[in-house]
Amino acid sequence: MPTVPPAAWQRFSAATVRSFHAYANWLVGISWKRFFVLSLLLLIVTGVVQSLPPFTWTHVESVTEAPRVQGMPKPPTPPGEGAIKIEKSRNAGKGKVEITIDERGVRIVPHAKPAASAASAGAASAPPSSASDGVHIALPPGATSEAVIEAVEEARQAVIEAIQESADAQSDGDTTQVQIGNERRRVTKHEFGRFLPQLAFLWIVASMIIKITYKGRIQAEVKAAQATETAESESLKRQVVEARMAAMQAQVEPHFLFNTLASIDHLIETDPPRASTMQKNLIALLRASMPAMRESHPLAHNLGRELAVIRPYLEILKVRMEDRLHTEVNVPDGLLSAEFPPMMIQSLVENAIKHGLEPKPEGGTLTLRAEIIHGKLAVTVADTGLGFGKAATAGTGVGLNNIRQRLQLLYGSKASMTVAENSPSGTVVTLVVPYLVQTGDAEAA
Repeated sequence: MPTVPPAAWQRFSAATVRSFHAYANWLVGISWKRFFVLSLLLLIVTGVVQSLPPFTWTHVESVTEAPRVQGMPKPPTPPGEGAIKIEKSRNAGKGKVEITIDERGVRIVPHAKPAASAASAGAASAPPSSASDGVHIALPPGATSEAVIEAVEEARQAVIEAIQESADAQSDGDTTQVQIGNERRRVTKHEFGRFLPQLAFLWIVASMIIKITYKGRIQAEVKAAQATETAESESLKRQVVEARMAAMQAQVEPHFLFNTLASIDHLIETDPPRASTMQKNLIALLRASMPAMRESHPLAHNLGRELAVIRPYLEILKVRMEDRLHTEVNVPDGLLSAEFPPMMIQSLVENAIKHGLEPKPEGGTLTLRAEIIHGKLAVTVADTGLGFGKAATAGTGVGLNNIRQRLQLLYGSKASMTVAENSPSGTVVTLVVPYLVQTGDAEAA
């Protein structure tokens, strides 16, 4: 027996699976109303098609008999091939059988006693009393023995043909014989489409099951795909915002670094102690900010690490601005281990000094505080400068928009940023994030 190659079987399996999924998707895509209409149409079509070719056809053949020569005796029928035999009973001692053929018919009458043979002659002329007395075959008046033999032969042939026709009807289809004039025809109706309505019904039931079960699977796959797409989109947005913040930080830090180094160089000649203090603060700033810039996780920082960068930064600015800058940092030690995204506080402090306090001739005060409000961490950066958007160096607000987007991507609706005016002047910016404590040790300034 030839075997199917594995490659051909794999192609057939793949094509079968694709066809099944295509049909299942089509079932899910149509409505139940359309499904029932199509099912009813399928039942009607199969009911009509089952009686049409090639599922049903009719075969007609002529039935001919061998001609018989008048006066020629029929050939003897071999025993066992439908011959009619009359044999003597094995229990002959118990009784005899008398067969009488005359114009009244053929009578087979058993006799229980030999003495009754005389009475049998008189009984021959009387009609048979009942079926229990024998077997009676009625013949037309004047029938001869040849007619009896011919009638028996025709009956035998009819029985054989009936048996054959019954077998043909059970195997192929319904068979009937039609007599047209002197010609007899056999009409056989072959019906191979009887199973079509049942097959259509089973197909409809299977399609209903597929439509119900596959719809749930499709919906689950769609939801999973949407969730994956949303997660990828959020991740991409987060990466874009982080890249923007990193680019802004890369632009700010060289400018700040160059100004600080220039200030140190100038103070070395005029005020060496202040130059040394500024240099130490710059080293502390770089030591704290360099590991922070290498961190890839946006929540790998805590409030203590942010203050480790901001405090030396403010000390450097105080040396540059001298008495024009006053700072207040009010952050409890218990909040230093609270998680907080990097570079947000530093960006707010830079904006407050650059656009609020530094343009103001008399300077002002910068306040940084952190507290727990309604179970959330609130970090506030306030200044007494010129106010938001009132300085000649006012920016475009891109930095604040980036911070707002980062909060949205990291915390969703659980975080917020508010910008308000300070009294008597200046700006107040408050960041509110969920209060989460890191398991590691907080870095203190």
